[in-house]
Amino acid sequence: MAAPGKLSALSAGRTKAAGMYGDGGGLWLQVSGTGAKSWIFRFTLNGRSREMGLGSFSTFTLAEAQEKALACRKLCAEGVDPIEARQAQRGEARLEAAKAMTFGECSLAYIESHKASWRNTKHAAQWQATLDAYANPAFGNLPVQGIDTGLVMRAIEPIWATKSETASRVRGRIEAILDWATTHGYRRGENPARWKGHLQNLLPKRSRVRRVQHHAALPYAEIAGFMTDLRSRDAIAARALEFAILGAGLLLSHGLHMP
Repeated sequence: MAAPGKLSALSAGRTKAAGMYGDGGGLWLQVSGTGAKSWIFRFTLNGRSREMGLGSFSTFTLAEAQEKALACRKLCAEGVDPIEARQAQRGEARLEAAKAMTFGECSLAYIESHKASWRNTKHAAQWQATLDAYANPAFGNLPVQGIDTGLVMRAIEPIWATKSETASRVRGRIEAILDWATTHGYRRGENPARWKGHLQNLLPKRSRVRRVQHHAALPYAEIAGFMTDLRSRDAIAARALEFAILGAGLLLSHGLHMP
């Protein structure tokens, strides 16, 4: 790789013809067919040749581009791909910026970006209502990166047995918002609201928590009055209930039980 210094600020500024003009050390001035100029760093690492943009000629001077190219050469000398290193650095910067992005803000952004595809116009309001009722009180104001399994459980576990369908919807909505946040670079790691292989290990299946609500039995002393009132009603439903009660009584009197 030739030493840098072939270009001068004056010659770089005067160059108009489209092409690639080398300064040495992997640094090139690229002039497009439209006359736009930019700095390019060319390198070969592990047998692979790559090009990395270093910025616009109008933004960075030749001296600044040479400094950038020097930093890239040092990374190459350490066996580090400068393109991958820059991507990682930008990812860290986005993650740092995302620390201020709360779950509540992500939920609003998610709903806004998806509501156009929802056929039911009330769907967005339903999403927001359930999140406001159960998710946001638990962690709506917390950074989305900080949402973990414990916080998700805090939102859905109290209603998992009593409002299983609602709890399941809330879990699914939390999962969708966290996936959205991960795709946008606002968080990293596994989704703590995922059911399969995760929350299913902590919560019972919905089918096992559905409880049949039985009516309280009528006190024995009130049965006669109830039957009198029932017989006074001229309705098919009343006759059917009367027949059922008498049938049950007859079975019980013979020591049998209703099937």
